[in-house]
Amino acid sequence: MGLSWQQGPLSTGAIGQFLVPDPLPKRLLYVERLRRRMRVRFGGTWIADSEHVLLLFEPGRYPVAYFPETDISPHVLERIEHTTQHPDLGLTSWYSIRADEQHVAARGAWQHTNLPAHASELQAHFAFAWRAMDAFYEENERILGHAADPYHRIDIRQSSRHLVVRHNDRIIADSKQPLVLYESRLRAALVRSTRRHRRVRRCSGEASDLLPL
Repeated sequence: MGLSWQQGPLSTGAIGQFLVPDPLPKRLLYVERLRRRMRVRFGGTWIADSEHVLLLFEPGRYPVAYFPETDISPHVLERIEHTTQHPDLGLTSWYSIRADEQHVAARGAWQHTNLPAHASELQAHFAFAWRAMDAFYEENERILGHAADPYHRIDIRQSSRHLVVRHNDRIIADSKQPLVLYESRLRAALVRSTRRHRRVRRCSGEASDLLPL
């Protein structure tokens, strides 16, 4: 069960109720930072690479990943005339994605261009049409179908981050190929692989907070 689909609390088929004095809107949207590195590949090249992706949860849908414009390769987004109207977020402008002359995805991305004030966190963020892209990656692993729902599953991702764990002045772990364990609503854990065993260390912060050597 996910946060906004099946029988989750924000889904259209929720089996429970919020204990609040005033009725909630029929459609309740929620956004949060993914807290993982996410990349998009199209036309044989990386067109987006971000550690600041936002996940949008809306009733009856899998979470959708929104990338900051600053983390998208320049000149790949080309605005087209096609627009749609989102029931909660207003006017939505569509873009083609151009990696080169041979690789163009019509309606490959969208942006909400007339957001209400309460949804300003999505300003200058773009979502990519999943089936139009070649691949999506979290850390170093390809993901299929849709962005991972952190309220639904446990994930272990291979990573190429250079992660160092220090205790006072002593380095006790140093890896350029760590595994990162993501559990529902817990902080990321580092899994250091060896031939004989694996050691798991729960981060006091997020994985990106660990110091590079």
